[in-house]
Amino acid sequence: MSGDGTGRGAGGVRAAAVPEGARQPSDEQRRRALDAMLGARSVALVGASARPDSLAYRSLVELERSACPPVVHLVNPRRAGERVRERPVLASLEEIDGPVDLVLFAVADDRLEGALLSAARRGDRSGVIFGSAFERAAASPRGAPSLRERLAAVANDAGMAICGGGCMGFISKTLRAVGYLEPAPLPVGTIALVTHSGSAFSALLRADRPFAWALAVSSGQELVTTTAEYVDYALDLPETRVVALVLETLRDPGRFQGALARASKAGVPVVALAVGSSSRGRAMVAAHSGALAGSDAAWEALSDRYGMLQVHDLAELCDTVELLQSGRRAPARRRVAPHGDQNGIAAVLDSGAERALLVDVADALGVPFAELGPSTRARLVAALDPGLDVDNPLDVWGRGRATEALFTEALLALADDERVDAVALAVDLVPEYDGDDSYRVALLAARERTAHRGVPLCALSHAPSSLDRDAARRLRDRGVPVLEGTRSGLCALRGLLALRDHLDRPPRRAAALDEARGDRWRTRLTGHGAGGGALAPALLAAYGVAFLPALPAASAEEAALAAARLGYPVVVKTATEGVPHKSDVGGVALHLTSAEEVEAAYLDLSARLGPLVTVSAMAPPGVDLLVGMFRDPLLGPLVVVGAGGTLVELLADRAVGLPPVDAGDARRMVDRLRVRRLLAGHRGSEACDLDAVYEVIVALSTMALELGDAVGAVEVNPLRCTASAAVALDALVEVDETTGASRHS
Repeated sequence: MSGDGTGRGAGGVRAAAVPEGARQPSDEQRRRALDAMLGARSVALVGASARPDSLAYRSLVELERSACPPVVHLVNPRRAGERVRERPVLASLEEIDGPVDLVLFAVADDRLEGALLSAARRGDRSGVIFGSAFERAAASPRGAPSLRERLAAVANDAGMAICGGGCMGFISKTLRAVGYLEPAPLPVGTIALVTHSGSAFSALLRADRPFAWALAVSSGQELVTTTAEYVDYALDLPETRVVALVLETLRDPGRFQGALARASKAGVPVVALAVGSSSRGRAMVAAHSGALAGSDAAWEALSDRYGMLQVHDLAELCDTVELLQSGRRAPARRRVAPHGDQNGIAAVLDSGAERALLVDVADALGVPFAELGPSTRARLVAALDPGLDVDNPLDVWGRGRATEALFTEALLALADDERVDAVALAVDLVPEYDGDDSYRVALLAARERTAHRGVPLCALSHAPSSLDRDAARRLRDRGVPVLEGTRSGLCALRGLLALRDHLDRPPRRAAALDEARGDRWRTRLTGHGAGGGALAPALLAAYGVAFLPALPAASAEEAALAAARLGYPVVVKTATEGVPHKSDVGGVALHLTSAEEVEAAYLDLSARLGPLVTVSAMAPPGVDLLVGMFRDPLLGPLVVVGAGGTLVELLADRAVGLPPVDAGDARRMVDRLRVRRLLAGHRGSEACDLDAVYEVIVALSTMALELGDAVGAVEVNPLRCTASAAVALDALVEVDETTGASRHS
């Protein structure tokens, strides 16, 4: 959202150059400025207007609606001496006696710099820049700082907090500093919202949901003050119980990770909708590991490390936040499920078709249904009409008798089962023209009778457009969440389980780093004594990753001799620089059983791809994985594991972790893969040595930490996994371009 575009001046101050000696304020100074902004008791509104449809007029109306209305000063040199809503308009900020806590800049972009300079010189503590701070390229010399950079420099040099540019403003417990009219009064409660999107800001504040807010910020471009700082502020509010984020990118990754760590430690769930996050992520390294990880790798890694719940649209965000706001959490696992059993959610329905729909969607999302215990099954058999199938999810509709008592008993029986983590009444809450209120009454009765245990109960309505809003409102008024869609509701329940599992994790083991090893390999990677084609195997061996025995060759005779030394059968692969993925160009010859076959393979490869090859032993059969590390432009090194071999990109099956990754993290990453079922043994094949796989993942994490920015990517593909080992068959090392070294594989 932008300013009102009037072009009116701000105190008559013209735009000026960036102040010399611009600095970054300390964390303490930044926090004091943020406190002044969000709790401002004195506000200057620059660009004041009497036009009701203007940004400035709406801002004034909103200031007056604040829970603790501040002292407001109106400024506009073109309107000096006039009155707006009975308030006098001043010619400049300089006419205000002393600095103010907050300045709202409701002026056109070409007046922003002068207005901000004026506020900075006076010592004003913070500001909201509604405008987009856009400047045409011709307005500043080539190579000069942009308008946004100059605004940030001015504010940082003055130690000012800035919300925006391109934002809607914020609503705190005491102050409404927004440029558009929002619900008033805004329900006060436990949710802290920070969003880069102004439209999402309004959509969430105006949603027909029981949302109640501890803080709501439309942060826009975050020229100065970032999401991480708002989250830190929210976590200091005792009422904050849920943090909701709508983000386009991370503008302060280090501070953001610190805020997520705080939230995790405090047990405050963070729900994040990341949009437009791929603009820089697409510039990843060319290695399969980077391409496979995709543009959302950073968000997945943060979710895995800190328990942040990642959602993919506003419907999921709303359902997840509503479920979490209700206060009930999935309990710590009440039992260790024996082999063949599983913990998970449970659901009660009144439709066989919607029961199948729920199962289909849950399976696609990876949401488990609990295996019901014998006592629960017996209890349900006694309650249901004869002939109904007792299973989870549970369709209880038979003859339609005693609906209220039947549904109450079914919900209670499921909630009492020690395998059940949460219960949903998954029926369409449509208007009932006969006045039957059985579903709502049954759900409220079950909630009241399970209050002492706190097992989450909710309604899940499959078709939002047919939802009876009055029935939903009556449930919500009694603290029962109403989830408004099959997919979005199941995603919310999945988040509830993921949050519980994250909080139940044992402490992460500290990474054992070898600084001397890291220094040695940094030197080799910059070209000092690097071993050409032998670099990747040697590097992996230094970190304990087994590599299939291989020998270099530069002629047909050398290749045959190497094969004889290794023993048949063998593999011949091109070792030419610049061919990172050999199978893509026909650079691998397999199952060679004689010197004649090896020589023929060599002649073919050398003619097409160059004279350098490696000859290696044939690996035993097994399951192929990809394990790698790559450098994300926002978070730095990430570790990825996925389905490997020639199907790596076709399957796109992967999990991403943020170093340091320990064995527990590695296990969870592997468990997220679809190929995990093959690793466990499939159709009579032996189960793979998963501990060996975890060790390779941890080794890549250690490598990432020790080598720092010397490496852009390391990729082991395939990693052949068998019942007794995990062995690298091929690998790629991509050295960071700034080191001057090249790719070795």
